[in-house]
This record gives sequence, structure tokens and C-alpha cells, in this order.
Amino acid sequence: MKPFYHFASAGLREQMSLRLWPIWSRWVRRQLPPAFDVAYACMGQASELFDLADRTGALKVVDASSSHPTSFYGFWQRECDLWNPGARVALPRWIFRRCNQDLERADLILCPSTFVRDSMLYNGIPAAKCVINPYGVDTTVFRPRPAVPPQPRFVCVGTLCLRKGHQYLFRAFGKVRKALPDAELICAGSYYPDFARERSRWEGSFTHYEHLPHAELAKILQTATAFVFPSNEEGFARSVIEGMAAGLPIIATHESGATTLVTDGKEGKIVRARDVNHLAEAMIQSATNREENWLMGQAACARVAADNTWDDFAERLLQACHAAREQKRAAAI
Repeated sequence: MKPFYHFASAGLREQMSLRLWPIWSRWVRRQLPPAFDVAYACMGQASELFDLADRTGALKVVDASSSHPTSFYGFWQRECDLWNPGARVALPRWIFRRCNQDLERADLILCPSTFVRDSMLYNGIPAAKCVINPYGVDTTVFRPRPAVPPQPRFVCVGTLCLRKGHQYLFRAFGKVRKALPDAELICAGSYYPDFARERSRWEGSFTHYEHLPHAELAKILQTATAFVFPSNEEGFARSVIEGMAAGLPIIATHESGATTLVTDGKEGKIVRARDVNHLAEAMIQSATNREENWLMGQAACARVAADNTWDDFAERLLQACHAAREQKRAAAI
């Protein structure tokens, strides 16, 4: 897969991963690993590893990088129906079937956000299996900005696609530009195939970076007014946490996972998903109320710098696995 990560579009990378999946699956099933007590896998990719774990009674852990597969599919397909009629969710249904099977087999489900945890409970997953562990951030790379910039500049980082809500972001930014003609929107990420009908309409209305190394992204965040992420479905966008570490107020939806670390009115503004007017109002207020902007940015930085580095993430992960393993051992006695 390595060449595709470097030279292919987001859609092609995904398709090649699916085509090569049987090779990977056969390789995993043939492994004879040394003794282990925890099997840790991403949702949808756990079946083979869990089969090995069942031989030894190891703890089975799923990292749920998205919401429950039923919610995940439904949110995504709705946007396709609205904005690209005839398009279907790009992932095949067998992936979602595997995700459901992984969740049922897991002893522990690590949820990166309250949104993911809530989706699990809504779809019948026992609460006792779900633990929230938000992703961390490298605070040596992403450091707080020195000041609120004089020119409104909004940043959004993530694949440009219907699921992440760029169709609403671009319409909201059109309203922002009417109120603040010098405002700028920067988007970093590759285009996803489901955005084909929207792409031509919005190209040229924002600054676009296809690929942006972390060091370059950190520099851009230093000059931004706010980080915006209006996703309709997400596990927890890591870029939101990076924006917080850069001292930016966050304008995002509950469905982006942001409410795990962002309290509305404190570290930023939580907006309703798919609500263009609400999103535009939040962006305009963030740019025009500079004192509030600075205080929210400082609060956002403090929130992740205090206890949400990658070391903190790892420590929480180990604690959750240890507690679940002990509980499994006790139940077996």
C-alpha cells in the first residue's frame, strides 16, 4: 500500500486497500505470535486478530475510529442522497458487517469521543464495554499562536467530502464574506469522490492545500482566527485537537467529536450540524469579538496541554486495557 499513500488520491487509496485486503487477511491468519494478553485492532479490521486472541483468552479491544457502523453508514448516505444523488457510500457493505461483528466480539471498545460512545449506546452496545479516550496531540509541534490575527482567517483540515460537511462550510463562508469581505478560508486535504458535484462550484473561493506536513500546518494555525470543522459524522477529528493546541477557538459540531473536549462558549462554539446560518454566525462572531476569541483560544490550549498529549492518551489506553483485563479474569473465575 505504501506507493498509494504517497501518490494516489484519497478515493484510490481506499479502493486499493480494499482490493489488497484478502492478502493481508491471509497473512494475519497464518501468524503464530508470541504469547500476548491484549489484542488491539481498529473497528472493521479485528476479526483475524480476534481469532488469534480466542486461542489464548486474550482481551479483545476495538478502537472505534468512527461512530457505530449503522449510524456511520446512515449519516454518510444521507449526505450522498442530498448533494450527489445516485452516489453510494464508498465503503462496501461487508466492511460495515465486519464492524458490527468486531463490536459484538470485543471485550472493550475505545471511543475517541462522546459522539462515538453515544452512537454505540443508541445502537445497543452495552455501556460497560465503552470507554472514552480522546486522541492526543504533539504539543512540541502545535504551539499556541501569539495573537489574534488582524485579518479573519479560518482553517479546516480533513478530506474534502460530504461526510465532513464541506458543502455546508463553503455556503457558510459565502455568508461570512458578505459580512467580512477580507475573510479567508484555508482547507487542507484531498478531495473525496463523493464531492464531485460540489467541487467545481467552490474551487477558487478558498485556499486549498492537497497535502500539508504537520510543520507547515502548525505555522498556518499560528496565523488563524479559528479552527472550523462542521462534520456530519466523525470519530474525533485529530485536527480539532491540533487546532486547540495552537490556541484557536474551535467552531465545530457535536458529530465531529469536538464536544468531548470543547464546551460551548468556553473553548469555542458548538454549532448544529448541517445548519449553514448557525455556522456562519459563529464564524462572524469569532472574527469580530477579538477579546472573546483570545480567551476561548487560551482555554482551548490549556484544555489539551494540561492532560491530553499523546502520553496522556497512551496512559489512559493502558489503564482501560488493564481494568478490562482484570474484569475479564474475575468473570472467568
